[in-house]
Amino acid sequence: MATKVYIVYYSMYGHVEKLAEEIKKGAASVEGVEAKIWQVPETLPDEVLTKMSAPPKSDVPVITPSELPEADGFVFGFPTRFGMMAAQFKAFLDATGGLWRTQQLAGKPAGIFYSTGSQGGGQETTALTAITQLVHHGIIFVPIGYTFGAGMFEMEKVKGGSPYGAGTFAGDGSRQPSELELEQAFHQGKYIASITKKLKGAA
Repeated sequence: MATKVYIVYYSMYGHVEKLAEEIKKGAASVEGVEAKIWQVPETLPDEVLTKMSAPPKSDVPVITPSELPEADGFVFGFPTRFGMMAAQFKAFLDATGGLWRTQQLAGKPAGIFYSTGSQGGGQETTALTAITQLVHHGIIFVPIGYTFGAGMFEMEKVKGGSPYGAGTFAGDGSRQPSELELEQAFHQGKYIASITKKLKGAA
């Protein structure tokens, strides 16, 4: 039976979604792994999103908490809001109380990826503060560490991401994920899928 990895994200302007697509490719590159991409429900009304110049949502399916237990591992992604995950993703996690009560997600591995507006805008704190959500579910946090190699030490170009996970800088919204950031996202998907497969095989 295939190892299932769910990439679950919230993206307002598309930066996190682009990372999610690469993470899916990386996860799917591992033999025996089935990677699926999902977005969490939007909580803001359309009129507010229009005023914020947010583009229409993609056709990526919207996940419900009841579908999470189907996966063997996860990669969760979201933009930052003052150094923490966006409220839309937090609202989704707040709806997982039933899964928490029964600990249905305990022992499953998960990684985190993110987008921030600036270099000091939460590339580490966004992931760090999100770990509390995993802990209460008994989910095993899987950082990428420095497994991305030389790309982790890039100093000549602006690059998001950290040992916590893949990341990008959105700037004023016009900047898109760079080639190096997308490569790191692919690496994260492949890395977490490999670990998920090992854990499932050992269970």
